[in-house]
Amino acid sequence: MLTLEQMLIRLGVALVLGFIMGFEREMIGKEAGVRTCMTVASGAAIFAMISISLPYIVAVSPENLPEVIARNSGFLGVVANIVVGIGFLGAGIIIKTEEKVRGVTTAALIWFVAAIGALVGLGLTDFAIIASVVITLLLYLLRGANFGKKSQD
Repeated sequence: MLTLEQMLIRLGVALVLGFIMGFEREMIGKEAGVRTCMTVASGAAIFAMISISLPYIVAVSPENLPEVIARNSGFLGVVANIVVGIGFLGAGIIIKTEEKVRGVTTAALIWFVAAIGALVGLGLTDFAIIASVVITLLLYLLRGANFGKKSQD
């Protein structure tokens, strides 16, 4: 079972990583920025912590824990449903006009931020930090890259 201190540290890491990724979007005035990314990352971390804490809460005694875990894989469904729920949030960010579709990268980042929050909540913090830094740098470095698209001039 996670201690309160472990939960608070994981929540703090998720908030910081959400801030870093949201700041990149905020700098260029995108729809979802710092507050959204911090909320998504920390919410996903909380749901992930719920999923790994549930077996301990449901088990009547420590001796009962292996049986509870063996018979109930549903605890992992909490993490799986983060993906589904965030999909709806991302869909609300995407806007289609007659000329183009906007917000796809921001929606994808929201999806990614949820994954980062889940990683942190599950205790995979090192990988979450590395992935966050890599994606944030790529978003920054590739901003404005055309990759063969026709110019809108």
